Amino acid sequence: MIGRILKQRYEIRDLLGEGSTAAVYKALDRKLGRTVALKILLPHVKETTRRRFFQEAQAVAQLNHPNIMAIYDSDEDDGAQFLIVEYVEGDPLTKFIPSSPDKVVDLARQIALALGYAHERQIIHRDVKPANIMVTPNGQVKIMDLGLALPREAKRVTADGMIIGTPAYLSPEQAQGMALDHRTDIYSLGVVIYEMATGQLPFSTDDIPALLLQHVKQPPPPPRLHSPNLSVQLEAVILKALEKNPARRFQSMEALASALSDKMITGEAVPVNATQPARQIPADQRISTKTLRVVLADDHTILRRALMSMLAERDDVLVIGEASDGEAALQKVNETKPDVLILDLNMPGKGGLDVLPEIREQSPATKVLVLTGRDEDWYIMQALRAGAHGYILKSADEADLIDAIGKVVAGNIVLGKGVAEKVVTGMIGNRGDKKLTDTERAIVLNIALGLDNEQISQRMNISMMTLMESLAQAMSKLGAKNRDQAALQALRRGDILLDELQGY
Repeated sequence: MIGRILKQRYEIRDLLGEGSTAAVYKALDRKLGRTVALKILLPHVKETTRRRFFQEAQAVAQLNHPNIMAIYDSDEDDGAQFLIVEYVEGDPLTKFIPSSPDKVVDLARQIALALGYAHERQIIHRDVKPANIMVTPNGQVKIMDLGLALPREAKRVTADGMIIGTPAYLSPEQAQGMALDHRTDIYSLGVVIYEMATGQLPFSTDDIPALLLQHVKQPPPPPRLHSPNLSVQLEAVILKALEKNPARRFQSMEALASALSDKMITGEAVPVNATQPARQIPADQRISTKTLRVVLADDHTILRRALMSMLAERDDVLVIGEASDGEAALQKVNETKPDVLILDLNMPGKGGLDVLPEIREQSPATKVLVLTGRDEDWYIMQALRAGAHGYILKSADEADLIDAIGKVVAGNIVLGKGVAEKVVTGMIGNRGDKKLTDTERAIVLNIALGLDNEQISQRMNISMMTLMESLAQAMSKLGAKNRDQAALQALRRGDILLDELQGY
């Protein structure tokens, strides 16, 4: 073909590459005086392949985006069917495997936004991989090959259940020959980002059936196993893109691009496009206008996984770590500085109560929401005394948990369903004529602060007899059976304020 002139216009000058269905040549458009690429269909291809070849032209011709290779025209000359496409000078994305985190984020965001543009026009790619992506000398991404691109309304030109695409990058639903939507591209791009960030594929074997089964069944190894210096935020974004269930992935390329923030490289908060949630969440049900970074600490693996699964369905929450004991929770919080720690109290070794003061001291910006099965007053007082921002029971439903997360992030204190604001403002109950005296209030406050009776007696400079009499009076007014219950009731009624308790 070198030297031939097709349609008395396109002078073929060099072979750029050849695949199983087409060869790509560099050519001069003699009419316009510009360099183009000719993608010439090989003569032996099947009719379905030929039809899909021109389906590409029809699909991509609708697109006009700086990061997508442009198709100028299609034509035929002496039996040779070909497309005239934009000539892109640069290197394939394979040259950028592996890359530094800043380069990974930059290139991945460009790819995501370009594919998002195509998805908005009801076109899915179905073969996202490094070989189909070029990077120009100035760092601009060009998605080169949409040979499998499929308008959503188009009639399929392959048999139902036929798997097309490149096995190493196939989504689970693609590997099973299922119906596809735009989320298949999100998974494939997740594989590409994983590879750019680590230099490794998440799944790799020469046995194609085994490889497809890995995509469907096997969780990917955490990227930080290959690249320990990778930020946990970038790892979390990659793993969310690689969720097996499409409903648990990012639900749009725009959401993925928004999560791929430069801030994640330094471990700062990862913002997300609030208009692109993982599921259709009304504005009044969203937790925050940014993605909240959450760590889960609970020794019950099943419960922890259930929480992760539930939270993963939301684009306003990103689970960036988990722990099964207090020491691991403290370490994970110090590593990641999450927005919210959901903390169980009873865990092996050091429990939640043991590490809570250290967590509050070492990561003061992290909101701690206790999620426990213990409903005893003593546990509640100890947790609040140690600095917890919220305390809810494991019997709470999903809506209660989401509501609690939102409230602690907003700066409120959560104490059971529907109680948070009243606890903070001291509006629970009608004290009537059972108002505590100044001495009774001071005693109950000191109990809430964790002092024993002897310490309170010395601190207030009153006799033990006076203290016990006043405490008995306070317990009667508060309807409490013991000193810890008295402190909690005083907090609920507003006799003592949480600011006094946590400001001590």
